Amino acid sequence: MKTIRRVMGSSVALAVLIGLVGCSGMTKQDQNTAVGAGVGGVAGAVLTKGSPVGAVGGAVVGGVIGHEISTDDNRNKNHR
Repeated sequence: MKTIRRVMGSSVALAVLIGLVGCSGMTKQDQNTAVGAGVGGVAGAVLTKGSPVGAVGGAVVGGVIGHEISTDDNRNKNHR
């Protein structure tokens, strides 16, 4: 069972990394959202010892954080 979870966690991480290769045509906010989701997904899987629910939850939280960081950066640029 532990082997299956390890393989699943590695597969999720690999899929995220492959998905990030397609970020070249995205806006900065889209890139930050995708990177946040990827990092959050991997962190969620690691913290929950390979749980798919943890990976998905981490991806959602990371994506929201990445999106909001971009929003704050844009606001700061407009106020200068």
